[in-house]
Amino acid sequence: MSEAQLTDSQILSYVDHTLLKPDATWDNIDSLCKEAIKYNVASVCVPPTYVWRIHKEYGKTLTVCTVVGFPLGYSATAAKLAEVHKAIDEGAAEIDMVINITDAKNGYFNKITDEIGALKRACGSKILKVIIETCYLTEAEKIQLCDCVTNSGADFIKTSTGFGTNGATMEDVLLFKQHIGSGVKIKAAGGIRTREDMVGFIEAGCARLGTSSAIKILTNQESSGY
Repeated sequence: MSEAQLTDSQILSYVDHTLLKPDATWDNIDSLCKEAIKYNVASVCVPPTYVWRIHKEYGKTLTVCTVVGFPLGYSATAAKLAEVHKAIDEGAAEIDMVINITDAKNGYFNKITDEIGALKRACGSKILKVIIETCYLTEAEKIQLCDCVTNSGADFIKTSTGFGTNGATMEDVLLFKQHIGSGVKIKAAGGIRTREDMVGFIEAGCARLGTSSAIKILTNQESSGY
């Protein structure tokens, strides 16, 4: 499907409309939620502290995604599990977790698989997306992590936090496609700045896009996202 054939509404249906800046106020988050409802995006991706209030204000009108072990990933598994339980109790339907990148650099891939598996069990039927932060990894490490995500039963592999040294690349998405299991979907995130970027990642097989810019790009309006 070409860029011209994908409508703006179709593109937005792939988007996790994101605001994760540490100085985000409730007014910023509330504006993000109103945009998400208006443009029918896949979810809002927000800091954990705002999950309960979004759920209270908007109920089932919005799919709420939040982050765990974010953005550096090296908090203890027990801490990540506590974050997952709290987020789900407060109304989150999707969790984007960051792997322990230091474990990947040390070659402890069984440990990473075990951690992801524990978080997926805690999520139950809720969606778990696994951020591997590709900018810090070699190709061999990325391939190993495709196995970790697949073997753990997670729902998505995700390229980036948006806080690292680089974001999503087509090269990484195509590498994921070669090495993930059939039940794992792909989320591209970080540095998605144009309509062409969004269409390209969707056509390459991404089921989700993590971006703060999609609504602004597609509607030529100011967005509340960052």
